[in-house]
Amino acid sequence: MAKGGWQEFSRPESLQRAATGNAAGGPTPKAQQRVRVQRTKAGKGGKLVTAITGLEAPEAELKTLLKQLKAAAGTGGTVKDGVIELQGDQVVPALAALEKAGYRAKQAGG
Repeated sequence: MAKGGWQEFSRPESLQRAATGNAAGGPTPKAQQRVRVQRTKAGKGGKLVTAITGLEAPEAELKTLLKQLKAAAGTGGTVKDGVIELQGDQVVPALAALEKAGYRAKQAGG
C-alpha cells in the first residue's frame, strides 16, 4: 500500500451492510418492525398527508397494505420510496388498520 493510503472502509467486504432483517437472515416479523405514523406537510404544497414509515416489506405487499389503509380511511394514497402516504389527517384509522394487519405501529410527531 502506498504512503498515506490508509483505507479501512474501501474494501468491498467492508462496504457491504448486513441484509435487512433479523440475524437468521429472514425478513423482520411484522410485530417487531418499528412502524411510525405521522402527519406532515413537508414538500406537499401545504397539503396535510399521513406518512407511514418503517415498513420492511416488498413493494407488492406494501401496495396490498396501501389498499387496506385507503379503504379503512376512505381516502387516497400512494407508496413512494417505501413510505406509504395517505391524503389528509388519517393517523387514527391508519393505526387501527395497521394493528389489524399485525403491525405494532406508533404515532410519531405531534
